Amino acid sequence: MDIILICRDALENSLLGNIGMALEAKKNGSSPGILFTQEALVALTGESFRWSPLLENRGTKITVSKNATAMGIQLASEKDKRWTDINRLIKSANEAGIPLMACPLWTNLLGLEGKLPPEISAIDSQTLLKEMKEAKTIIGGF
Repeated sequence: MDIILICRDALENSLLGNIGMALEAKKNGSSPGILFTQEALVALTGESFRWSPLLENRGTKITVSKNATAMGIQLASEKDKRWTDINRLIKSANEAGIPLMACPLWTNLLGLEGKLPPEISAIDSQTLLKEMKEAKTIIGGF
């Protein structure tokens, strides 16, 4: 991986931003990966993702869902395009070959071993540190 994006918040718009940028980076010849940590990990175990306050109104969500679909980002629910589907978004990133990794520190701190979706890889600290050392760019924070 030459770019690692760190997603730590349980915000749907943050997850969309990270996956959307990773998809764009991949299209443009980079090798991105996404590291999930802190509350993003908890949300991935079945808890709810929320939206940032200025984006949480229904009209904005519908606009984002519609525009993401137009951009080729699989965010919209297949049942109703006005709604979003985080699981579909995560699966599409995985199918595009973007590594989706769980932070080993926060996975252990939160006791989430075995609770994450199959698209999210459990990695050890040594592997994570090696990937971070080799990456040209790291965006986000723990």
